[in-house]
Amino acid sequence: MAHILVTGGAGYIGSHACKALKQAGFTPVVYDNLVTGWKDAVKFGPFEQGDLTDRARLDQVFAKYQPVAVMHFAALSQVGEAMSQPGRYWANNVGGSLTLIEASVAAGCLDFVFSSTCATYGEHDNVVLDEDTPQLPLNAYGASKRAVEDILKGFEAAYGLRSVVFRYFNVAGADPEAEVGEFHRPETHLVPLVLDAVAGKRDALTIFGTDYDTPDGTCIRDYVHVCDLVDAHVLGLKWLQDDKGSRVFNLGTGTGFSVREVMDQSRRVTNREVPFTIGERRAGDCTKLVSGSTRAEQELGWKPSRSTLDTMIRDAWGWHQTGHYES
Repeated sequence: MAHILVTGGAGYIGSHACKALKQAGFTPVVYDNLVTGWKDAVKFGPFEQGDLTDRARLDQVFAKYQPVAVMHFAALSQVGEAMSQPGRYWANNVGGSLTLIEASVAAGCLDFVFSSTCATYGEHDNVVLDEDTPQLPLNAYGASKRAVEDILKGFEAAYGLRSVVFRYFNVAGADPEAEVGEFHRPETHLVPLVLDAVAGKRDALTIFGTDYDTPDGTCIRDYVHVCDLVDAHVLGLKWLQDDKGSRVFNLGTGTGFSVREVMDQSRRVTNREVPFTIGERRAGDCTKLVSGSTRAEQELGWKPSRSTLDTMIRDAWGWHQTGHYES
């Protein structure tokens, strides 16, 4: 089976992508430094430990497996940290990605699937964001992802590198079979934070701001199930293999849910109350981010099947109850 190099394959989205690749007939090769990933999440192919900035190590891995494509998930992704330590994001997300792209081109691996983000758009309130929306990132995380998109364009012009870029919205849920799931240290994603509060693993959820211009005063986000998300990545890989050229796709549902709506649905799924406190707004947080994903549906044939709020929380809760990578 053809090898696919999956950077960040020991992380939340990367590990789900590896399962989807295996099911699609590929062999995922995980390349991860385990700073934020978990070795126990590597279950569907070989593992190679290394850092994106280590060109010699990357060259070894490319030579060993001769992958036909790269799926690049590895990145720092905390908005608060990106605001307080922007240099770390430029060095890791941009510098590391550039080294990876150079190694990929040198190895003749010219199909590249990139995990980007809706954070490249910045704040466009009351606008459904499509792929042509101006990119005006508010923090170093979004800006670093936009920079990598620009690098990919330059390497296409110079070397023929083909890329599919996915700008996705808030990822939630977990593998319904609970082989892999969501686990971060520290945890920053809303759904697992809510479920931790429900389960008593934290004292309470903090709602950062209740004075946003939304119906209930809390931020609105577009949530997509992680399994639907990685299905799109497999479709993106096949798009490149069919020689359809480079393309950018948004991945979301087009439906936004507020923080309070996520809490209410979590209460219904778990039949438990969600303890919470009110905090100040966080720097860099947008009021509302909602995707327009018609391009992915029309061109890739992507049809998300699990991205209802109820299903995402039920799958996340199922994973939450089975235990984490950390004993």
